Amino acid sequence: MGSFFKECGCSRPTRCPHPYTIRFRDALGKQREETGYDTQDDAIERLTQIYAEKKKTAPSVAEARRELGQQMVAEYAKQWRPRQRRMTEYSTGWHVDSSINVHIVPRLGSRKLNSVTPIVVERFLDELEAEGVGRGNQVNIFRTLKAILRDAYGKGAMADDPVKGVQEPEYVRQKVVIPSLAYVKKVLTAADEDLALEIVMMVGCGLRNGEARAVNVNNVVADDVYRVHEQIHSNTHKPAKLKHRKAGEFREVPLPRSVREAMERFEEKYGTTQEGYLLRGPSGYYTEPMERRRVQRLFKDLPAEDGVGMYGFRHYFASNALGHGIPITDVAEWMGHKSIEETYRTYRHLMPGSITKAARILDASLWEAA
Repeated sequence: MGSFFKECGCSRPTRCPHPYTIRFRDALGKQREETGYDTQDDAIERLTQIYAEKKKTAPSVAEARRELGQQMVAEYAKQWRPRQRRMTEYSTGWHVDSSINVHIVPRLGSRKLNSVTPIVVERFLDELEAEGVGRGNQVNIFRTLKAILRDAYGKGAMADDPVKGVQEPEYVRQKVVIPSLAYVKKVLTAADEDLALEIVMMVGCGLRNGEARAVNVNNVVADDVYRVHEQIHSNTHKPAKLKHRKAGEFREVPLPRSVREAMERFEEKYGTTQEGYLLRGPSGYYTEPMERRRVQRLFKDLPAEDGVGMYGFRHYFASNALGHGIPITDVAEWMGHKSIEETYRTYRHLMPGSITKAARILDASLWEAA
């Protein structure tokens, strides 16, 4: 059933104040110890409880758990992946597969599940950091690994939670760099026509790169409204659902007259595909590699202002909207953020006068009340 003892080394252990420790084997056959029992009766009661719990577990179940614990991480991850029905769309599914195949399996794939402990997971994260894997990517990799290991733990493959106490890597958001209007105008003059239209959609409508690559005349649902319902995915190079949205969901954003006219000029000059896409490539779609080559040429000819990148043109939209008093709730919806907290964290510095203004208004009202 197990044993109990004291580790203090006192000459009369039954009368000393030190706690008892118990030693036993769990349902997986692993030897374990627990300490902190004040009396022999307490220790014996706990051992009896453990023994009773083991008797309730059918031998076949205990054996199945032991066999599962002997399974390799790579094998279990392969079985786990198809069960994740919420990860079947392009973006999430691709990144999960990448986390497993590129990072988890090469480093942990040959380990038995029951040998994975919090220390092993910590070392895994240290390796990612040492190899220069970005913090944002580290977060996604850790969440995937955590989901796999917690799933195995829930099925009895490990006696202890393998990620207990392991802190998720901290992702520090880079400083938002917003280009000036003067620089935006220079960019639109220097860029080739495909890239210029993409940038117009980002600056004027707040679209993400992939959403701007999918610019489509059929998405103009009113003179001043553009409906965003897809992106040209960076990895598959095909139309895909929006980030943070389910397949078929969309959002509607303001369509400034200047943006609509830019779309009309482009259509008049180059036409559209049968599906209405303005931008296109050899595969039929305007892809991320096509964008990247154009951006490299652009920044070679026109050095980036203050380190601004392609995503800075989307930031310009937020800056323009918030700077003209448009509520942050509307901006968050138009930009397709997962939550308003994300919008606030990213663009809080663009509203520096809000607290000062509020204090002045409230102060005036207080004195009037007095």
